[in-house]
Amino acid sequence: MDQNDRRQYLIKYLLSEQGDDMPIPSDEQRQRRLLRSLFNIRMPNDASEEFLSVQNEYLKEETAKKGIVDISSLTPVQQDIYLWQGDITTLRCDAVVNAANSQMLGCFQPCHGCIDNVIHTYAGIQLRSICNEIMTAQGSPEPTGKAKITPAYNLPSRYVIHTVGPIVNGRLTDRHCELLRSCYLSCLKLADENELDSIAFCCISTGVFGFPQKEAAKIAIQTVKDYKTGTNSKIKVIFNVFKNDDLFIYNSLLK
Repeated sequence: MDQNDRRQYLIKYLLSEQGDDMPIPSDEQRQRRLLRSLFNIRMPNDASEEFLSVQNEYLKEETAKKGIVDISSLTPVQQDIYLWQGDITTLRCDAVVNAANSQMLGCFQPCHGCIDNVIHTYAGIQLRSICNEIMTAQGSPEPTGKAKITPAYNLPSRYVIHTVGPIVNGRLTDRHCELLRSCYLSCLKLADENELDSIAFCCISTGVFGFPQKEAAKIAIQTVKDYKTGTNSKIKVIFNVFKNDDLFIYNSLLK
């Protein structure tokens, strides 16, 4: 079974779950978009072993095509601190950080550009299922500033650490800054508790959550440095950016 066969199998399976017999587009790009949309809207339910096997093979090959970047190939900008621009779902390190929402089930908006959507898409449906188990057991939304750890499933990383950042509507306050610091601290502590050697942070809260980018970067860098100094932690930290302006901001602050 090649990638085309796998993609069409997955689409048929997911459509059949919904009782939808719509025809599958013949165009490959439309097929890809439809499959991602179906992944995004799927509720956290069980799936057959065959489906999971085909999905896993499909996602791993898709990620391999994008190109996997191992932390060992990166050059630190400071002691144990790295800056890397790229797709976090292609990064091989111990844990990548997901900027989640309080529901903690991933983004349900088809093909949305947020990191929550991308991570859940390429990790596979197992990630939403394990998050649902965690949140059902918790019985309440995830508080801002806290963190949870899950396997990464089909991502090159070993784990995903999920944290809910503060939402800034209007003026930035001290409370917003305190909560963002808590996000970074919670993730670092969880990583050390699980004896992880490396962690990659996305730019938490700076997207649709509205946290000003430069202020967020300052908090991220200072919190990591203070934590490593205060705890003597040897964890390697990657600041992962996607946008050019974030790269410029982190470069100016780190170098």
